[in-house]
Amino acid sequence: MSPVYRTLVALALAAAFAAAPVRCEQQVLALDPAASKVSFTLPATGHTVKGRLGVKSGRIAFNPATGAASGQIVIDLKSASTGSESRDKNMHDEVLESSKYPLAVFRAEKLRGAVAPSGSSQVTLDGTLSFHGTDHTMSLPAQVSVKNGRLEAEARFEIPFVAWGLRDPSVLFLRVSKVVAVKIRAVGTLGNGGGAAAGAS
Repeated sequence: MSPVYRTLVALALAAAFAAAPVRCEQQVLALDPAASKVSFTLPATGHTVKGRLGVKSGRIAFNPATGAASGQIVIDLKSASTGSESRDKNMHDEVLESSKYPLAVFRAEKLRGAVAPSGSSQVTLDGTLSFHGTDHTMSLPAQVSVKNGRLEAEARFEIPFVAWGLRDPSVLFLRVSKVVAVKIRAVGTLGNGGGAAAGAS
């Protein structure tokens, strides 16, 4: 093989490797529903209503190189409770209509920021929230901590539920905020998904 031919072959191989897709192993977060919690606060006349909901399931896959994400977190709206039987009945029957809309589902689309393999990270998960029969684009900023494959994350955001079409529970002299503050504490395991994530380039 002549030196010129060897040089041409080397250049061709280098170009092929340069053009080949960069594969990055997918990461998968599998939530532990029993350990994960959702809480909410709603300011009202003379007091603040506090409540909680259960996480039904959750699995998020993402590509660390591109940020492409998929999967969903499912919240059980029928589990919503404020500790007052009469108030909870009104919340489920008149506001959430949880018999008709029993679930809220956040579908992940993009992860902004890097999840450190160990220690703390600040990321934002972009996606769509299906709530009360309507889809809403949302971004969830989250503080993340990873230790020995165990991940804990906390995200805070607000839902303008009246603007989204839910009933305003205010009556007479009892006025209730039209925006509810929500906090999600997600706990689960973080591991490899076995292959390149969708969207890798």
